[in-house]
Amino acid sequence: MNTLTTVKRTKKWVSIFLLVLSILLLVFALLSGSEAYGGGVSGIIKNSPNATPWLVLLIISGIAYLRPVFGGFLILIIGLGMFFFLNFRGNFFLSTFVISLIIPLLGFVLLMCGYYIKKADEQ
Repeated sequence: MNTLTTVKRTKKWVSIFLLVLSILLLVFALLSGSEAYGGGVSGIIKNSPNATPWLVLLIISGIAYLRPVFGGFLILIIGLGMFFFLNFRGNFFLSTFVISLIIPLLGFVLLMCGYYIKKADEQ
């Protein structure tokens, strides 16, 4: 199989995985804190600022699908920023750590795939 084809497939699957992960994290962030505000639609709306970082990740995931070098760089930066801003203590250490590790890794893979595809198109 051609290396360029493999790289393009990898870019596609990583982009899809990142998009699905972003949607799941956005929905989780919207719903997980809404019960503190009374639940229901009003609780989700009041809790929506909690989901803003995941909405940004979802938007950048769409950008990364179209422009993998630029989007992969942004996702890598956001993922590395998560290590600074997310709390790694308590009962959710492993899940928070894994999510914070997966996102910059996916950004790096998109960045490298996009760079390889761009370099191959120039030749």
